[in-house]
Amino acid sequence: MVANRLPVDSRTLPDGATEWVTSPGGLVTAMESVMRTVDSGAWVGWGGSPGEAPEPFEADGMSLYPVRLDQEDVERYYEGFSNATLWPLYHDVIVDPEFHRTWWDSYVTANRRFARAAGAVASKGGTIWVHDYQLQLVPRMIRDDRTDVRIGFFNHIPFPSVELFSQLPKRNQMLRGLLGSDLVGFQRESDAQNFLGAVRKLLGYQVDGQVISVPGVGAAPVREVLVQTFPISIDSEAVSALTEDTEVRERAAQLRRDLGDPHKIVLGVDRLDYTKGIRHRLKAWGELLNDGSIDPHDTVMIQVATPSRERVEAYRQLRDEVELTVGRINGDHAPIGRPAVSYQHRSFDRRDMTALFMAADVVLVTALRDGMNLVAKEYVASRPDLRGVLVLSEFAGAADELRAAVMVNPHDIDELKSAILRALAMPEEEQEEAMRSLRHQVMENDVQAWAHDFLQHLEQSGDPAHGTRPTVRLAGGDSTDPEALDRALEDFSDVPRILIASDFDGVLAPIVSDRDAVEPDPKALSTLRALSELPGVAVALVSGRALEDLDSHTGMPSSVVLVGSHGAEVGALPPWMQSEVLDSAALSMTPEKEDLLRSITENLRRIARAHPGVEVETKPSAAVLHTRNAKGRGSINATESALEYAVTLPDVTVTPGKEVVEFSVVHTSKGAAIDALARASAADAWLYLGDDVTDESVFAQLGDRDVGIKVGDGDTAAGYRISGPDQVGAALKRLNDLRRES
Repeated sequence: MVANRLPVDSRTLPDGATEWVTSPGGLVTAMESVMRTVDSGAWVGWGGSPGEAPEPFEADGMSLYPVRLDQEDVERYYEGFSNATLWPLYHDVIVDPEFHRTWWDSYVTANRRFARAAGAVASKGGTIWVHDYQLQLVPRMIRDDRTDVRIGFFNHIPFPSVELFSQLPKRNQMLRGLLGSDLVGFQRESDAQNFLGAVRKLLGYQVDGQVISVPGVGAAPVREVLVQTFPISIDSEAVSALTEDTEVRERAAQLRRDLGDPHKIVLGVDRLDYTKGIRHRLKAWGELLNDGSIDPHDTVMIQVATPSRERVEAYRQLRDEVELTVGRINGDHAPIGRPAVSYQHRSFDRRDMTALFMAADVVLVTALRDGMNLVAKEYVASRPDLRGVLVLSEFAGAADELRAAVMVNPHDIDELKSAILRALAMPEEEQEEAMRSLRHQVMENDVQAWAHDFLQHLEQSGDPAHGTRPTVRLAGGDSTDPEALDRALEDFSDVPRILIASDFDGVLAPIVSDRDAVEPDPKALSTLRALSELPGVAVALVSGRALEDLDSHTGMPSSVVLVGSHGAEVGALPPWMQSEVLDSAALSMTPEKEDLLRSITENLRRIARAHPGVEVETKPSAAVLHTRNAKGRGSINATESALEYAVTLPDVTVTPGKEVVEFSVVHTSKGAAIDALARASAADAWLYLGDDVTDESVFAQLGDRDVGIKVGDGDTAAGYRISGPDQVGAALKRLNDLRRES
């Protein structure tokens, strides 16, 4: 489970200790009971407080993995892009969305943090279920690192029409993020159709019914993504069972007494959100009182408005407006000692909420736009007595299922007033008939059935058997314990025949803006030369640089094999190596490949011209877009343009790296090169040092005796990590000393 929030929030006690309490929100309410039924599950999310995240812990029988969000993340990613950009846009622009590029940057950064945490936790071949609009980039980010897992995404809020969605800056990146999933789920059929329409129109991907064909980047195969509707529900049995609790029953009775035993109680329960139609509801109620249609001595309205996003300006304005309206209604109509509207701006626990539902004769769910609205279902589950009336907005997802409710268009105040009066006057026999139908729907289709349906469809979709990347072994940036690394080097040095290989940039030399001015560590190079002279030791440098460029910057003797262009170019081999294993015939260029490379180079130069500072490097079999020196946001934008272009090249190997994207017309990788070198040198085990995503194809092949060392931070399949190039020389020297002693 990956969600913006953990199912618990941290709370600091007076003595400084931390207490974890159940966090608010429909997602937590829905998923908490599901997670308790999973044999092996973890929940990845934010703990609710900015700053460093605590260590993973157990709570209520669940394994929880907190994700760090700093105060700036909260302001830009959560309050900003998620709730001031996406939320209003996805809710039919009830208020105007705000667009800020710094918010987008923070959204990307936060999504990557969630993706890395989830990728590190999930077992090989496992299932990752990502939830809601705050994390729409996470599926693709996980997919880029973990092709072995199944990924599902469920959107709990509406998905807008393509006309509205098209207003979103970075809209295509958002769609591609979601399409990292194997299964994308929505609450309503209209939401699913809106998403399919956006993919078809904005990305141009093939859509066949509910299946989207997602082209791979370059030569990567086409993937199929299923889009399906899964209306969410509640833990119906648990809610219904609370109504049998003696204390809850007494609390319901006490509520009526506290309100002066009115003839009718009308209840609204919402987050204080402009999508919930609270202002429309209060306007209708105030007019009914003004008209004399409702007597405040006989009928009381309770409005629960759970605090929500109070740092966002639109929500502060809403609270002020609602409280002003409630005050005006009470000032004009409330009898002495009793409110006309009892306004509760606070959260209620589940027991008190059930008591409220049991006490209410009518519940108003008048959302202007809502993905589902679980309040409607909770009210129905709370009425085994078959009494009460649900007034339900046709714009809430629940309206698709709860057809026996009194349906209303909340934008039409006259219609809303009529619906309230009809509900208040409904005879008991009609109430019973409607509630019986509603309860059948809610009790038969609970949250466990919803989750089972989603996970069953997810299990049948995708094909993780073809995944080549292993489980992330090291997450984040913490270095390996030096003693553990030393033990690994000792064991490796005792292997009879070994291959020692290394990347160049970022490993033997720090990454610099001017690639021609790079200065490798002379001690590290000297140690590699010395290792290559030892019996039973083969040494190779494997780089993304062109072979000639790599040779000029290293000056290695013939005893060290040089491999350039990610394996597409192989230098001279020592006489004792089996050269036939590295047969270069498969790497040869043809006229067709040369024409393709010229076309790619010209297109990359076009991208570079649009983004100052971006450069294009040409190699014998590849063209490379370098964005390290790009101005402003040019690096991000140029990379995105290059990856969009890559989708149109089914016969090209495309390799994104650190501020670089390489397009090779020869199909190879560093991993394939290391495999060939190990066979050519008859090595019993190999050691590899790398810093980039291009090196993960090597770490993916680690055997029991092999050693992979990641240089720098980032998630990796390597088993060991050192902090940077400055530590590479020491590691190589230690290996050289150990080998000479063995």
